[in-house]
Amino acid sequence: MRFPTPSSPHLHGPASVTRLMGRVLLALVPGAAAATWLYGPGVPVQIALAAVTAVACEAAMLRLRGRPLRPFLTDLSAVLTGVLLALALPPTAPWWIAVVGAAFAIVVAKHLYGGLGYNPFNPAMVGFVVLIIAFPREMTAWPAPTILAPLPLAPGEVLRLIFGGTPPSGLGLDAITMATPLDEVRTALTLDKAVPEVLSGAAYGLLGGAAWQWVALAYLAGGLYLAARRLIAWQIPAGMLGALAGLATVFHLLDPARYAGPLFHLFSGAAMLGAFFIATDPVTASTTPRGRLLFGAGVGAITYVIRTWGGFPDGVAFAVLLMNMAAPTIDQYTRPRVFGEQEG
Repeated sequence: MRFPTPSSPHLHGPASVTRLMGRVLLALVPGAAAATWLYGPGVPVQIALAAVTAVACEAAMLRLRGRPLRPFLTDLSAVLTGVLLALALPPTAPWWIAVVGAAFAIVVAKHLYGGLGYNPFNPAMVGFVVLIIAFPREMTAWPAPTILAPLPLAPGEVLRLIFGGTPPSGLGLDAITMATPLDEVRTALTLDKAVPEVLSGAAYGLLGGAAWQWVALAYLAGGLYLAARRLIAWQIPAGMLGALAGLATVFHLLDPARYAGPLFHLFSGAAMLGAFFIATDPVTASTTPRGRLLFGAGVGAITYVIRTWGGFPDGVAFAVLLMNMAAPTIDQYTRPRVFGEQEG
């Protein structure tokens, strides 16, 4: 008589991919709401464009690969990829930017490697990097936040700008956009201005950019919720933010006129979004406790290097992808010792 012998795992917990993705999407709500408050209705429009495109491409690729649609479309992984990508895009970017980025993320970065669980690189960041390299003009045209803009755009004007490329009457694109805090500091340094002089402007607050700091605080709140519920490993955000803040502190102490302080780096750009929502991707990040700390520290260190000496004002996306390449090796050398195993 033969008995069925299914492979491990033999015990299943209550957690599921759908529940995890749903909780992560829920934790993104404060950050998305803050971004919408500060940057207008373009934020939810970009989220809708990227999410719908991601789900459509997911369905198309599942059909081509002969896989069932329902279990994969309802796991919310494609929706999360689209939302993460959209939150990294300028809110008034042309509609095709979100569509191209989401399609590349799902088709190339996810399904050409085998689908969920097999992709070595974070799909949302692959889509973002492709966009920032291929379309730098569209990807760097951030609108002025509503708390700084003399004439905030009406919802109709935002829609015409996204879908028709038509700026408001009498205004050029340059009149409604402004440099991000990270970009402005980099540009000012090339003009031999001191960092304290730049950060004393009205566009900056106590922590970072006047608008960016509130968005970053909202992402921090969502990320702490995920860590408290143990839905993400605390080591990765701790390692990333610790390395970013540590390097910023050292160089700021050496030359405060040329290097911004740790609070500016933590609360500007995509540091908080990257630390809690992107670098913690369970598929592409390290999985061992020590490995997660090293992985996060690597992301933070590379982010600081790119921001300070690299060719882009922010470097979270590049840092995550570079550390994705190193994750298997990190795991290989940081595996916990098996109980009873002798060292050496």
